[in-house]
Amino acid sequence: MSKLTDVPKRILIGRALRSDRLGETLLPKRVALPVFASDPLSSVAYAPGEVLLVLSIAGLSAYHFSPWIALAVVVLMFTVVASYRQNVHAYPSGGGDYEVATTNLGAKAGLTVASALLVDYVLTVAVSIASGIENLGSAVPFVVEHKVACAVGVVVLLTVMNLRGVKESGKLFAIPTYVFVTGVFIMIAWGAFRGLVLDDTMRAPTADYQIKPEHQGLAGFALVFLLLRAFSSGCAALTGVEAISNGVPAFRKPKSRNAATTLALMGLLAVTMFCGIIVLALVTDVRMAENPAVDLVHNGVAVGADYVQNPVITQVAEAVFGKGSFLFLILAGATALVLFLAANTAYNGFPVLGSILAQDRYLPRQLHTRGDRLAFSNGIVLLAGAATLLIVIYGADSTRLIQLYIVGVFVSFTLSQIGMVRHWNRHLATETDQAKRRHMVRSRAINAFGAFFTGLVLVVVLLTKFTHGAWVALLGMVIFYATMTAIRKHYDRVADEIAAPEGPSDDSVRPSRVHSVVLISKIHRPTLRALAYAKLMRSDTLEALTVNVDPTETKALRAEWERRGIPVPLKVLDSPYREITRPIIEYVKSLRKESPRDAVSVIIPEYVVGHWYEHLLHNQSALRLKGRLLFTPGVMVTSVPYQLESSEAARNRARKRSEWNAPGSVRRGPAETGAGAGPGGSASGGSGSDGSAGASGKSSDGPSGTKR
Repeated sequence: MSKLTDVPKRILIGRALRSDRLGETLLPKRVALPVFASDPLSSVAYAPGEVLLVLSIAGLSAYHFSPWIALAVVVLMFTVVASYRQNVHAYPSGGGDYEVATTNLGAKAGLTVASALLVDYVLTVAVSIASGIENLGSAVPFVVEHKVACAVGVVVLLTVMNLRGVKESGKLFAIPTYVFVTGVFIMIAWGAFRGLVLDDTMRAPTADYQIKPEHQGLAGFALVFLLLRAFSSGCAALTGVEAISNGVPAFRKPKSRNAATTLALMGLLAVTMFCGIIVLALVTDVRMAENPAVDLVHNGVAVGADYVQNPVITQVAEAVFGKGSFLFLILAGATALVLFLAANTAYNGFPVLGSILAQDRYLPRQLHTRGDRLAFSNGIVLLAGAATLLIVIYGADSTRLIQLYIVGVFVSFTLSQIGMVRHWNRHLATETDQAKRRHMVRSRAINAFGAFFTGLVLVVVLLTKFTHGAWVALLGMVIFYATMTAIRKHYDRVADEIAAPEGPSDDSVRPSRVHSVVLISKIHRPTLRALAYAKLMRSDTLEALTVNVDPTETKALRAEWERRGIPVPLKVLDSPYREITRPIIEYVKSLRKESPRDAVSVIIPEYVVGHWYEHLLHNQSALRLKGRLLFTPGVMVTSVPYQLESSEAARNRARKRSEWNAPGSVRRGPAETGAGAGPGGSASGGSGSDGSAGASGKSSDGPSGTKR
């Protein structure tokens, strides 16, 4: 089985990396930008459309509010970027919002932020990939027709790429991201040139459509509520900003400065592209509707259910470059790719945050372990599974998924900025240097404004999106919070239970006696080896134990035992119902009941086999017996392995694999020496019992999976 799984694994994710090569995986700014900022950069592909979709509820006349909404989003973006630049300098360890909230506001606030971020990372993957599928579908109809299957396929592909390591995946993702950014800027520049210099008339494919308003003539509070809802949808452009503060350890030195520079560059690029697309959408008369089948009208007739509404960026590109043109196809392909790769922001944020939470005992400790390529593989797989579940449930529909979006990220934004205000207050109370105090006061002002603004947006998002699906995100946060709290309580309870006492205790006092029991079924080499080992232990009492399920076999065993003159008493347990496990368990419990301070050592001979199918032929009943004995206090279970010939063949195969070198992996020059230079030489096979845990007359079926 090891050979069957090892080769595909190496093909997919590459050869394992040594721990001391972790420094080689650190990212320069040019690679860190597409790795950590692909989400906010790519959100310009769908955030403008979300603004227009909401405004279309009031009809075409409401579109003239979109520049003001874009301006509010820009102000919010710069506020958040400026605030997080303070974060990366103050907390460069990679804990990000979670560390800030935990340190300054307490464990509950930190856990709330962590829950919000985990939910938001899962939604980032689901929304980005669903949106990418829809953009790609504008050029390839097959993708839209099978959008769920295609979306799941993209999740699998991204998962494999990230399992190969952050630096390697970052290099792969950099090209599409830079092509997308360049394409959008060319589109904005060429559109401005055509409109301002050449005075061309650019028309979107939906320019001749009319919008049937769901609520005509909105005014007063209803209009304000609609504008706030449109603003909250446009705030999707801010998702992923926090990923850079969580990923500071992945940057090259100086880490904080490089992360802050990347943040500023990301913010500038994102707001420029967002505003440019909004303006071009208005100039080219793009029409969008929440329910296009009914609300979009062409030549006086609704477009119908067969109509596929292309994203805003696709319609603008068609108007500026021309449908089917080279630049149009390049931008369409790059947009789909960068939306897929935007999920990479979550693939880098979720595993790192999961690792920190696991270290703090809020998540299983396996999430803190790096995989073969020095990535947090378990976190990557967990994220992929959760995102796939959402994609399947919501049919890879970005419009439905995006309603769940951004709630979590603004919870983390707000609590993080409040925590930073507390951070500066604490340091100002002890700082005496006036220059440093002025810097701290300025930073506190930035974070205070950020806390106020993001808190206001959080209220708006909750009010405008709650009934449209935001409650699902809140429910997910509650589930994460409760689960992590329960995991921490379990770890704390176990730690208290197993903590070593200062004085003498029952665990440190030697047992009065040790009673050893060797389980046998027949006399053969594994039995003799187990008996020899048991004699070596010098127990107070030693006996062999078998279960009588076949009187003829048991009689033959007794005769053979006496003929050989084995100097160990043989005890036979009757089993009228031919059970094996229960009689042994009851006998061991009776020994403990007679002498509670005695220890019972149960010794089981085992086969070590080398083929996967041999595990099916040995063990089953003895494996269950081992499991039961583990729950019996004062009982120790010892396996005595006996290697069959197949295990030797497996060991040879393992040695050959360890000595094999891929073409080109051996370089000329002096050979390096050190740990790990030679073959492992360990047996790859599991083990099976010699004879059904002491059942006389039974074929060998011992426990499998014991590694030696």
